[in-house]
Amino acid sequence: MRMRNNGGMSQPALAPRNPFGGVVVVWGVAFVAAIAIGIFVPEEWRVQWLLIGFGGSILLTFASQLWYGQSAGFIFRTAASVLGALLLLGVVSAGFGLAALVPA
Repeated sequence: MRMRNNGGMSQPALAPRNPFGGVVVVWGVAFVAAIAIGIFVPEEWRVQWLLIGFGGSILLTFASQLWYGQSAGFIFRTAASVLGALLLLGVVSAGFGLAALVPA
């Protein structure tokens, strides 16, 4: 019996990166950005800077997901990153908005 050569075998990645690590990183950056914007930016400019922070979160989302380099689940991970960043920015900005209503 003779064995044939069917070509080279592909090797799986030994330690693939966690696909949701990028999602958590984006959430953390969005949270830190929202806190920094709430502390350092005057009230009249806060909304504009929160929009800039959200845009930065979207760019960071795409950068981290493209760095991961895996197409399976790309839409789900991207949506989770963007939605989580939006919710974090919204909750933190609502907290700063309520704090602005309290008399000093």
